[in-house]
Amino acid sequence: MQPHMITLGGITIYTYGVLIALGATLGYFYISKEAKALGISTVKFDWFCAGMIISAVLGGRLFFYMTAPDYYFTEPSRLLENPRTGFVFFGSLLFLLPTAIWFFRKEQWPIWPLLDSAAITIPIVHGIGRIGCFFSGCCYGIPTDSVFGVQFSHPFSNAKPLNVALHPTQIYEALLIFSILVLLWQLKKRQKMRGRLIFIYIGVYGLGRLIIEFFRGDVERGLIAGGTVSQSQVISVVLIASALFLFFKFKTHSTSSPNH
Repeated sequence: MQPHMITLGGITIYTYGVLIALGATLGYFYISKEAKALGISTVKFDWFCAGMIISAVLGGRLFFYMTAPDYYFTEPSRLLENPRTGFVFFGSLLFLLPTAIWFFRKEQWPIWPLLDSAAITIPIVHGIGRIGCFFSGCCYGIPTDSVFGVQFSHPFSNAKPLNVALHPTQIYEALLIFSILVLLWQLKKRQKMRGRLIFIYIGVYGLGRLIIEFFRGDVERGLIAGGTVSQSQVISVVLIASALFLFFKFKTHSTSSPNH
C-alpha cells in the first residue's frame, strides 16, 4: 500500500486525497445530472454542492476531535494535526444531511427525489474514499491469522503495527458500501422504495459498520464503556433505530408524494 502516490519538486501527492477527489467528482457528476433532470439551476446547485463539501469537512473534523477532546481542545495548535486522515465519516454524514434538507426546503427543491439521489451519491464518494483509507493505512484492523490479513509495510502508513497481518477493515467497509450502492441503484431504477432510499442506506450501513467495528484496531478513534464499545458503534445503533423509525414514518408520504 502506497500512502504517497507521487512526489514532484518536493510536493507530495497523497493517494488518499486523489481517491477522495475522484469519489467526489464522480458523485458530483451523478447528483448534478439528477438535479438537472428535476429542473434545478446548475449554477445554484453547484453552490449547494460546495456548501455540502464544507459541511462534510467541518462535521468530519469535529467528530475526529471528539475522539480525544482532552488532547485537542486543551492545546489549540493540535487542531491542525493529521490534516490528511483526521476525519470521521459519521460526523460528515450527520452534518451533511440536515444541512442538505434545510437547503432543499429553503429553495423549495423536491426533497424526496433529491434524497434518493443523495443515497446513491454518498456511497460513491464514501466507497472510493475507503479505498483511499486502505492505501493510507488509516482505519486499520486488529491483528489476524486469517487468510484475509494484510501487512502494511510502508514507513508512512498510518497502520499499527507495521509488518503484521491486520484485518483490512477498509476493504471490508468498501465492499459493504459498494454492495449497498448496487442495492440502492436497483431499487431506484425499478422505482421501488421511492423517497426512502436514504433511510435504507443509513440503516444497512449502520448495521454493517456496527459489525466491522469489532475488527477495527485504531483504538484512538474513541472507545467508551471501558474500551469495549467504540463511539462509532454507539452512533451506528442510533442511526439504525432512526432509519427504521423514519422509514416507516414517511412511508405514506414518500411513496404518494415523491416530489415534495
